[in-house]
Amino acid sequence: MSGVVTFGEVMLRLATQRRERFTQTRDFEVTYGGGECNVAVSLANFGVPATFVSSVPANDIGQACINYVRQFGVDVSKIIRTGDRLGIYYLESGASMRASKVIYDRAGSSISTVKPNTFDWEEIFSEKDWFHFTGITPAISESAAATCEEAIEVASALGLTVSVDMNYRKNLWSPEKAQSTMKPLMKFVDVAIGNEEDAEKCLGISAEGVDVTSGEIDPDAYTTVIKRLVDEYGFKQVGVTLRESMSADDNNWSAIYFDGEKILTGKKYPVRIVDRVGGGDSFSAGIIFGNLKSEWASQDILDFAVACSALSHTFHGDFNLVDETEVMSIVGGDTSGRVQR
Repeated sequence: MSGVVTFGEVMLRLATQRRERFTQTRDFEVTYGGGECNVAVSLANFGVPATFVSSVPANDIGQACINYVRQFGVDVSKIIRTGDRLGIYYLESGASMRASKVIYDRAGSSISTVKPNTFDWEEIFSEKDWFHFTGITPAISESAAATCEEAIEVASALGLTVSVDMNYRKNLWSPEKAQSTMKPLMKFVDVAIGNEEDAEKCLGISAEGVDVTSGEIDPDAYTTVIKRLVDEYGFKQVGVTLRESMSADDNNWSAIYFDGEKILTGKKYPVRIVDRVGGGDSFSAGIIFGNLKSEWASQDILDFAVACSALSHTFHGDFNLVDETEVMSIVGGDTSGRVQR
């Protein structure tokens, strides 16, 4: 199957245990993750040759991170060792009406120091067909944004399909800064992906009359958003994830998808949350994987992407640890959760 390249930051994740608060806990669970890395791991689990490009420090923590990612079958040979530290994020898992919290400690991380001409993108993209990035990477630093732009331009010039998960992070930049950086990049993007708010924050296009905190989201409200995105930026495909959050424990999960001709609505899954980090990344991986399956119809692609991203909420950690067979079982209607013997 065709190869996929992703580029971005991978961080050390320190999560409280037993849903304890930051001010309460005395121990943290150590894992690793980050938007583009999460996509690469999902694709590798589906059998796709996936290469993750990044920068980590040349110390034991950087090596531990590389070892962790490598175990899932991701090609980590293009990760460079530069900078002084690995970015960190702290996660406090919420419960019921208490929301989860994330605190970033990533200033001055290795990826923030990368510069254009650091990576040989033509060599990295050789015999690859797809390049994926998120809006997080350009938000990290000016030099990271310039390096990401360089990669996007080379990928596009070489004929790779370019996808973006807009992934707005208010702790990293303002909507104004996001739009001034992200809008010029969109002319190279073929497939745009985001959640209910990303198009508004990153590209200035919002759905009218939608309150994402209400617990109910009307998919039809995003039809106009998709049409405007296609008209203004020429995207060939657009995917929008729809999270209805009743509490920190219970969400409904669905998505809509423009395949170049029509807008499709996915099945809505009720999800009991184990860990919600990485849900959008799993959706991106599902869209990419579905497009690489040349025999799949558009509805097949959407059904797979929604099912695999719903499943991702059932694992601790950033990574979605499912294979194609497990996802197809959910697509086929088996959501009973019965023990497999």
